[in-house]
Amino acid sequence: MAELATIARPYAEALFSAAGADAAALKPQVTALAQLAADPELRQFADNPKVAAAQVFDVLAGIALQQGLSLDPKIGNLLRTIIDNGRLAALPEIAAQFLALLNRSAGVSDALIQSAFPIDGGQLAEVVVVLEKRFGRKLNPSVEIVPELIGGIRVAVGDEVLDTSVKARLEHMKMALTA
Repeated sequence: MAELATIARPYAEALFSAAGADAAALKPQVTALAQLAADPELRQFADNPKVAAAQVFDVLAGIALQQGLSLDPKIGNLLRTIIDNGRLAALPEIAAQFLALLNRSAGVSDALIQSAFPIDGGQLAEVVVVLEKRFGRKLNPSVEIVPELIGGIRVAVGDEVLDTSVKARLEHMKMALTA
């Protein structure tokens, strides 16, 4: 996947640069188009040599319009360029890198919080406040339920991991007892 990331980076940086102060406003459109581009049937249609690039663009723009999104001219230009260059498969990675650039410029990091049990809104807000102090930056949390953790949470922010789960504690105890 490193190749896909390498292909996506210039597109994401160009969109971010072209958007300037309006980059945050493009987030819903970029995310929606990335979800569309991830659809295998749509990619099969786009990869068909009998289908013109303009047709692929029209189909994508039409689906986006049906979903209530009118494409910003910058997004339209990006989409045309991606389709013309046969890079539609890279659109989800382009979106991920664009969102990472957006977060970095805002001083925010994505945080994946894994928990053995569901976390309600109030609990999540408390956890996020503690984690923001721990990691020293604003966090954009997403929660994933992982019953194997038994209890506690596991948090991944970039390449940093904080694991306070019961599973991790049991593993540490096991290693200490067998050493």
